[in-house]
Amino acid sequence: MTGSTPFRKMRFRKTGDPAETQAGATGPETGPGAPGVPAVSSGTTAAVPSATAADEGSRGTSGARRMQAVRNGVRKGGAGVRAVVLYIADRIIEIAPRVPVRDLATLRAQFPDLGPDQLADKLIAGAANATSTVGAGIGAAAMLPTPPAMPAELAAEITAVAAIELKLVAELHEVYGQRPPGGLTERSTAYLTAWTEERGIDLTKPTTLNAALGGQMKRELRQQIMKRMFRNLPNLMPFMVGAAVGAVMNRRDTRKLAEKVRTDLRGRAVAWDALRPLPPLEQPAQPLPEVLGAALEDPGPGARG
Repeated sequence: MTGSTPFRKMRFRKTGDPAETQAGATGPETGPGAPGVPAVSSGTTAAVPSATAADEGSRGTSGARRMQAVRNGVRKGGAGVRAVVLYIADRIIEIAPRVPVRDLATLRAQFPDLGPDQLADKLIAGAANATSTVGAGIGAAAMLPTPPAMPAELAAEITAVAAIELKLVAELHEVYGQRPPGGLTERSTAYLTAWTEERGIDLTKPTTLNAALGGQMKRELRQQIMKRMFRNLPNLMPFMVGAAVGAVMNRRDTRKLAEKVRTDLRGRAVAWDALRPLPPLEQPAQPLPEVLGAALEDPGPGARG
């Protein structure tokens, strides 16, 4: 037929051919100029936000709110921790002069036929058993999930352990002939400094006898309490796990402190025969609270040999 495409030039395309698809998409019935299809300018497209962009915006807002809530919680938690640390520090400073300390004559009478190192071993074993018992008791008290009581439990444990270790530090100084000069208040402050810095008192250096509770000493005390708090956090785990952890950790920490103090004192020890006669230690006029007093009176099986 005239005007028709010759047979030899007919092209057969498969359905879905790219050329066919492109022709259908840009044909006169579906193109931009097709009737009933409004033309949308690029400016209008940019002005209308997509659903994805709106979703991301809402997520960003909620994320910012959550981050602000976390910051507020951290600030409140930090303030709470600082308050607990300050309370424990003041409590330890208060009880330090009230911790009863046995002088060398009393210790030798209670543990006859023992030399300085053997007597020190007995004291360290007894204190380690006592702090272990305290840790186990606080861990057992944490079995029930009572979050408001947890700071109080930590404060009670650290205060009790501090009292036991202060007594140990003071009696180790007696065993090795290194009693600091001064009265009850001055000695208790010196022992508190030794406990805070985990060292023995050097009587030849007056600068180590910080009788006044100055700012530096209080800062060091708060830092020591903070370290103890973070170390003692596992004691609050429930189901008696905290009891076992508290017992082991307190025993280990007490022995570690005692060995540091004894190492310092042993290098400056004075033989018992060479010691000048010293007056008996005066006992505190105000006794410790009943709970702390009971913890100090129980030397544990390791102290009895």
